[in-house]
Amino acid sequence: MTSDTTRTVRLDIASRLDMLDMVQTVLSHLAGVVGFDDESVHYMTVALRESVVNAIRHGNRGDERRRVATEFVVGDGSLEVRVLDEGTGFDPTSVPDPLAEANLLKPDGRGIFFMRSFMDVVEYSFPPGGGTMVRMVKRLPEGAPTSR
Repeated sequence: MTSDTTRTVRLDIASRLDMLDMVQTVLSHLAGVVGFDDESVHYMTVALRESVVNAIRHGNRGDERRRVATEFVVGDGSLEVRVLDEGTGFDPTSVPDPLAEANLLKPDGRGIFFMRSFMDVVEYSFPPGGGTMVRMVKRLPEGAPTSR
């Protein structure tokens, strides 16, 4: 997003689960600025929580010396969230489908499933310096008023 009406907030946190509440609070506030309703904010928060937990647990392997960079880009009628870990990366296509009968009782893949279910865009990239970046975008429905 390069529009003059975008605003960006960046957080750089230690790989600790107790940092989740702060990250979620920032998302909730910014989603309100864009004009999302409470239900949308709830589901966006679930998607964010899953991406940050994945970055901490799987990407950074719980190593508190590693960082998780989170970026929020507030646009006209949209909120973009980027989460970058310092891990070795992974193949998103290798994550088991949590809806497949053999996987119904397994926890693997549920976070990615939630992110894809609750956000309009979910993309992965693997920067040259290492890590995994997940980019998620949520757009207001057509015709919805923005509170900006």
